[in-house]
Amino acid sequence: MQTIAVYDTTLRDGTQREGISLSVADKLKITRLLDNIGVAYIEGGWPGSNPKDEAYFEAVRLVELKQAKIAAFGSTCRKNSAPETDPNIIALVEAQTPVVTVVGKTSMLHVTEVLQTTPEENLRMIRESLRYLKSLGKEVIYDAEHFFDGAKLDVEYALDTLAAAIEGGADMLVLCDTNGGTMPWEITHFVETARQAFPETPLGIHTHNDGELAVANTLAAVRAGVVHVQGTINGYGERCGNANLCSIIPDLELKMGYQCLPAAENLRQLAFVSRAVAETANLAPDNHAAYVGKSAFAHKGGLHVAAMRRNIHSYQHIDPALVGNEMRVLVSDLSGQGSLLSKAEEFGLDVSQAEAVAVLNEIKALESQGFVFEGAEASVAIRLHRARPDYKPVFTLIDYTVIVEDRQGRGGLSEAMVKIDIDGDIIHTAAEGNGPVNALDLALRKALLPRYPQLAGFQLADYKVRILDGNNGTAATTRVLIDTQNAHHRWSTVGAGTNIIQASWRALVDSVEYGLRLAHDEPAAEGASAAVG
Repeated sequence: MQTIAVYDTTLRDGTQREGISLSVADKLKITRLLDNIGVAYIEGGWPGSNPKDEAYFEAVRLVELKQAKIAAFGSTCRKNSAPETDPNIIALVEAQTPVVTVVGKTSMLHVTEVLQTTPEENLRMIRESLRYLKSLGKEVIYDAEHFFDGAKLDVEYALDTLAAAIEGGADMLVLCDTNGGTMPWEITHFVETARQAFPETPLGIHTHNDGELAVANTLAAVRAGVVHVQGTINGYGERCGNANLCSIIPDLELKMGYQCLPAAENLRQLAFVSRAVAETANLAPDNHAAYVGKSAFAHKGGLHVAAMRRNIHSYQHIDPALVGNEMRVLVSDLSGQGSLLSKAEEFGLDVSQAEAVAVLNEIKALESQGFVFEGAEASVAIRLHRARPDYKPVFTLIDYTVIVEDRQGRGGLSEAMVKIDIDGDIIHTAAEGNGPVNALDLALRKALLPRYPQLAGFQLADYKVRILDGNNGTAATTRVLIDTQNAHHRWSTVGAGTNIIQASWRALVDSVEYGLRLAHDEPAAEGASAAVG
């Protein structure tokens, strides 16, 4: 099995994405994640560009890495200067990394208009910068910036820059699609051109996603002979992003037969690493990302779920466990009875076909009124409980009243009164809150707590309101999603209606009842809590 070296540039190129700013501690955390998964190289930053990257290179020396080599990134020396006196080259040396990655100009447009120098001087800058760093015992990777655009303009000069890098002692020539606009067949053509010109020097690929082709272009380059791929976790990067290693690695390993990581166990960490890096970067994980997204193996259509119950491979291109992900069944108005039976199994419930059909019909009717259950699986679970012949409600509502006042000099006041029946006992409570839903929640808790002390550990984690038909103004249908959590679990419930208080009450009742059943029957609910959370 041929090995492809994975070079991660999340900490440098990835941070050029709008909205990402990593602290030194963040970068060290991501470094450990990348090393644990088994990438070959971690590009830590550009030590000559900012103090934070300099601090990272100093701190990372104390981190014990299992496999990855740390690379410092920088440009060639400036025109008409010697590398040993160039501040950027000096910063690369002072970073004290075993690997340095040097970027140089390949395109004649950049040589003459950006650097404003001669083609010969650019070749000298490349050759002498690499030669100096190589003389210090560094592993030197050369990033040929704008290689593909440069080759289209003047292929002979583009190859001359690669020759200069080889003369300087480059260990790896990385061909860069810096503007991200090259097509896969162009990638193939120019990689093969470079291989024919320099058959003894290994090639790498670095692509950007401006044409939504970064992954495809990387795979095309590997097929054409590169042995080193650069990219970022989740495809983070400037403009439209870099090549996404969370897609490239499983594509290469599971579909193309290459080895990128040391063992299959490393690949099974991929989904975790994707989400952990997203959280560290303070970005929401992309649920629809290939391989690692929460929805990557989520099945909603009833036809699909029915087929999956017969053969798990019928609507999945791989086993999700290979990348550390899991299959999920979503329940909605598109579902069939198989979806409900699958959810019942997931929640540890023994539900008959008739009961599943009854719940499915209820869900379809409610979704036509504005409910959405695919993001509120605790509401699905509690309806499956209610469909069982031995179901006994936690309580029965007799009535509730909510009063909202706005008195001069006192501000807003919300008060709720709740009357419920618990096993024949009529309990009537009232509570004030900072809003009508809060008051209703407090009044219900006050009524239930003497009988169900577990409620004291329930906390409202999130409360979302969405207006579904804004054309109706204040009479619009409102959907409410409530997230509740205790010390061990988090679950989501839904309510909807033209009355926001009533919609909130329905979500609140589902939340309380599900949470109490979760606490009462913990072993059966373990699998459900993971799916619901």
